[in-house]
Amino acid sequence: MAKIKKGDLVQVITGATQARGGDRGKQGRVLEVIAEKNRIIVEGINLVTKHVRVGQTQRGTKTGGIETHEASIHVSNVAVVDPKTKKPTRVGHREETVEKDGISKTVRVRYAKNSGEKL
Repeated sequence: MAKIKKGDLVQVITGATQARGGDRGKQGRVLEVIAEKNRIIVEGINLVTKHVRVGQTQRGTKTGGIETHEASIHVSNVAVVDPKTKKPTRVGHREETVEKDGISKTVRVRYAKNSGEKL
């Protein structure tokens, strides 16, 4: 199981502080996980400006110009936020038994190491 998944709330733990124009301490939801490169895209974090060539759509409206997008950030630079304390924490895995319609089944569950709460 992966430590960080799409939809997780994460916090940036490295880099320049917000006072210096960086993203350290900011929190955001994971939009995409790029497993091959060990990188993730987080909503509102690591914004970059892109210059897109001006074009036209079928209706004649102009497209392009200067746009801001989220760039990828390495997985080691973020930590999952504990749902109880709202602070960064490590992620662990444990086996739990779930009973559904009288049938018990063991499932692996991710949990926050600090509070022990399920993610």
